[in-house]
Amino acid sequence: MTLRIGVIGVGMIGQDHIRRLTEVLSGGRVVAVSDVDHDRARKIASALPGCTSHVTGEELIADPNVDAVVVTTWGPTHEEFVLAAIEAGKPVFCEKPLATTREACERIMSAESGAGQRLVQVGFMRRFDASYRALKDAVDSGRIGAALMMHCAHRMPEAAPNYTSEMAITDCLIHEIDLVRWLFNDEIAAVRVLKPRGNSNTQEGVDDPLFVLIELGSGILVDVEVSANIRYGYDIRGEVVGESGTVALADNTDVVLKQGAHYSGRVPSDWRERFIRAYDIEFQEWIDNLAANKPPAGPTSWDGYAATAVADAAIEAMRTGNRKTVMLATKPDFYQD
Repeated sequence: MTLRIGVIGVGMIGQDHIRRLTEVLSGGRVVAVSDVDHDRARKIASALPGCTSHVTGEELIADPNVDAVVVTTWGPTHEEFVLAAIEAGKPVFCEKPLATTREACERIMSAESGAGQRLVQVGFMRRFDASYRALKDAVDSGRIGAALMMHCAHRMPEAAPNYTSEMAITDCLIHEIDLVRWLFNDEIAAVRVLKPRGNSNTQEGVDDPLFVLIELGSGILVDVEVSANIRYGYDIRGEVVGESGTVALADNTDVVLKQGAHYSGRVPSDWRERFIRAYDIEFQEWIDNLAANKPPAGPTSWDGYAATAVADAAIEAMRTGNRKTVMLATKPDFYQD
């Protein structure tokens, strides 16, 4: 069976997912698109065999030819489309964030549990990256002993013109927030945000870089450097320190060149290059599970809620300079593993 997919939002990430679903993966076909820019949606649809364009996301969700929905629109619109998909009983893949407020995430969880079936998957793609999966395997196996701490870096060559200090949390750190919850199977208890000396490449009024200290409930500490304008490339780093060893992500380069008393490798230019295979695996597993009548196996609405709650706490910590405790609701039985 071919899964008939509708994509709401055909900007950069939406178009990249359409390319992926159309040219790279198997078992799925894009049959409908919508976008706030109707002309762009019509142009995208005209290039895809048998694809229709809709004026609104709600119209796309109601289309009987659409089996499942992908949401890649602006964050504040996610709630309405995810809720509409749940009401229609259609699986929905929602790019992060699940929603921009805790209350919106809670409404989504309530609607999904009321529907009685897992329908939502949130697009935290790092869980599908081969390097991070190997990192988790090393931690879970106990080969480095009990984990004590983790060092992370999230470095980008250049921020977008509309980049803000808050986006360092909601667009960048959000990935490490979800990652460490998954990696250590634990919730985040508190967070601090420190502001080092500012990068002269950063626009006025933006705090960059940031140094974030995350405390997990088990006592594991995670430090994260978020640099938005470091110029040399897109560099993602992670090292877990255990009682009897360490495990770290390897440099993401194909070869190391040694010549003239120097050696060099290559740094990815952006997030698409670094995580292209993770996105492929993420969507292929989503399609395969739905085709087998299984619920989505990736990050849940609870994961989306927890990430948003921690991000809210981190923004408050950044504004005040104080340690901020993270307060989560009781995890519903519906989302227990």
